[in-house]
Amino acid sequence: MTHPCTRVAIIGAGPAGFFSAEALLKSGDPVEIDIINRLPAPYGLVRDGVAPDHQAIKSVTRVYSRLLARDEVRYFGNVTLGVDVSLDELRARYDQIVYAVGAQSDRRLGIPGEDLAGSHAAFRFVAWYNGHPEFRGANFDLDCEDVVVIGNGNVAIDVSRILVLSLDRLATTDIADHALAALRGSRVRRVTVLGRRGPAQASFTNPELREFGRLAGVCAQVEADELDLDPASEAALEGNAVKTRNMATLRGYASAAPEDGDRVVRFRFLVSPLEVLGEDGRVTGVRIERNRLVEQEDGYMRAAGTGETEVVPCGMVIRSVGYRGVPIPGVPFDERHGIVPNEGGRVVRASGGGEIVPGEYVVGWAKRGPSGVIGTNKADAAATVALMIEDREAGLVAGRGEGGPAAGDLADLLRERGVRRVDEAGWRRLDAHETARGKAEGRPRVKLCTVEEMLAIAGSAG
Repeated sequence: MTHPCTRVAIIGAGPAGFFSAEALLKSGDPVEIDIINRLPAPYGLVRDGVAPDHQAIKSVTRVYSRLLARDEVRYFGNVTLGVDVSLDELRARYDQIVYAVGAQSDRRLGIPGEDLAGSHAAFRFVAWYNGHPEFRGANFDLDCEDVVVIGNGNVAIDVSRILVLSLDRLATTDIADHALAALRGSRVRRVTVLGRRGPAQASFTNPELREFGRLAGVCAQVEADELDLDPASEAALEGNAVKTRNMATLRGYASAAPEDGDRVVRFRFLVSPLEVLGEDGRVTGVRIERNRLVEQEDGYMRAAGTGETEVVPCGMVIRSVGYRGVPIPGVPFDERHGIVPNEGGRVVRASGGGEIVPGEYVVGWAKRGPSGVIGTNKADAAATVALMIEDREAGLVAGRGEGGPAAGDLADLLRERGVRRVDEAGWRRLDAHETARGKAEGRPRVKLCTVEEMLAIAGSAG
């Protein structure tokens, strides 16, 4: 059966958005895809979230680059939904809309002192050192010897590693120049990573954990008694290769002793922050409580405080307890979970069985919350696209059928409004400029870190 060409708008140019475009193109049905991104440069967390010393992970952008070059795909960089174009205007121009906006905020700890100077959300620190334009002007005072990182995921691992990585190694990466300059003046010697549950429940992956044992001038340490496992945690290791390897790595670190000049990363488990302490408005430490694990009926191991407390002195705190989505004007939002409410990827008007919004879908972290790695988004996107195809067959689409061709092309609308849209050719110019600067310095690229700089190189689509 031959289908008329389906027009799809994908909001967001990160992994989830590109994997959605890939799945749509592989479906075999005629499709035209416009990828709308609020920053001039595409690739989302691959550009702005993946650690600069992990270049191999960024190689996935070669796949995304080929997708951008397809005739069926147009790129709309520097275009913000709700500012440059309204949702109703998109609905009038597209059959289907996919929200691939990720999670652009942080989860709160909800403890006293969380907003003291020197207490930062990890997502802001990551965006700063990766050159995200909206965080170019952020200030992180690294004039302290001790930092506490709260969280037990890969973001906490990345942040800790960047703080102790040698300057020689950092200088060969695509870390933002302003961050490299700040880290050159850093006095940080010790990073303490806090996990409220035990090592068997930590969510970091083993290559990231194991890397600390191979960093020049860095010593990873663990308190041996915090590696003792209760029977339920021991049972949880059975058949779980990642957690078993993590335990082996941590036990190896438990016997490590720093050498003179080493920077130290200490992993603490079964501890929860009770309060960020301060003096004259600035962080001076974190009061923590020792925990024990309590098994729930569903098998979940909950951390329960024991009443035993201690203070970990520090001059900076980085909170890495999860990312959280932010609302999009006109799009349903689940405040409790920080996601767009959905059933398998179909947007619904409210969580828990709400009415489906015809022709609107969600993928990635905005769909399921901040979980998984970049590759997780491929299967996630494919599952949502399968529903899109099913709905298209049933005639369930957004508003283009009502608005029809008279609504006009998005490119024309933006041109009339004077929006400085970056197209695929503009991104190629920007990419070539950054990589040429990087080649001259022996780095993968040197990023432009303001929108104005990016637009000056990329130009605006005609």
